[in-house]
Amino acid sequence: MKLAVYCGSKPGKDPRYAQAAKALGQSMVEHHWDLVFGGGHSGLMGIVADAVLAHGGRAYGVIPEALVDREMAHMGLTELHTVKDMHERKMQMMNMADAFVALPGGPGTMEELFEVWTWHMLNYHQKPCFLLNLFGYYDAFISLLDNMISHEFAWPEVTRSLVVLNSVEELMQRLRRH
Repeated sequence: MKLAVYCGSKPGKDPRYAQAAKALGQSMVEHHWDLVFGGGHSGLMGIVADAVLAHGGRAYGVIPEALVDREMAHMGLTELHTVKDMHERKMQMMNMADAFVALPGGPGTMEELFEVWTWHMLNYHQKPCFLLNLFGYYDAFISLLDNMISHEFAWPEVTRSLVVLNSVEELMQRLRRH
């Protein structure tokens, strides 16, 4: 099984994010999940990949040509797939993965999560989508989702299709059931 992980290309200012990313990589290997990710070597992305590889797991990166050219690619992966652009990257990651999770990150993380989550809502796939709300990072986003529902721009079942969890352990429990 393969888990697509969307997360920051920066580590964030709170060192607990990096610790959680490392714990996720180790837990993935312990629970027999391979990593599919954006293929970068920096930030939480690189930390998860390095942890997976350090514990004997497999890490599959998908990176656009423009980012390889800027020397951002993680060169020690099981496989590194170079694609034309971000659209192709997201499609390939969606096809490769059996489930998706977003850790803390910035606009790119949110954009990737929103697209795969929207595809799920539109029944383009039936793979689970998770949001890992580490240390309350996504609390404001969760409030925004509640606001969308209260203003009737989203249905409650839409938000249920994005499973919000608060720890790596909770994520692994949910993935075990998958």
